[in-house]
Amino acid sequence: MLTTPPTTGPAAPRNSEDSYTEGTGGRTEATEMNTEINQLTEQIIGAAIEVHRELGPGLLESAYQRALSHELKLRGLKFEEQKLCPIKYKDLVIDDAYRLDFLVSGLVVVELKVVDALTDVHEAQVLTYLKFTGCHLGLLLNFNSTTLIKGLRRLAR
Repeated sequence: MLTTPPTTGPAAPRNSEDSYTEGTGGRTEATEMNTEINQLTEQIIGAAIEVHRELGPGLLESAYQRALSHELKLRGLKFEEQKLCPIKYKDLVIDDAYRLDFLVSGLVVVELKVVDALTDVHEAQVLTYLKFTGCHLGLLLNFNSTTLIKGLRRLAR
């Protein structure tokens, strides 16, 4: 019986290139950034849940905007509210193309909604915001849900 050595897996032959051990510089930086963003989103979601618990569904988006702004301040989070963000189309810059409800710590886009149900268009809106801001993570929060968790989408680019 003729057998051939495996070409993959732990018993596969190795050459000098196979034994290269990746450095930790980039991975550590990326891991630290992911940890920071995850902790930040937990804080944002916690603040939004607190607002929803206190106010409940059914108010105007502007009421939730003001309450969430207050809650983020109470929690010591840095954010910009109703931030104008420009977009570029070929050689044209449109300065007032859209406004972010919140940009938290320059890392997380937060978009508030008060709708019967979140749709693909709402998600597309946040993904567009991520594209033009260069951010990698967005939270889409629908305050017109019985519980905020049911109206929450975490979107990544």
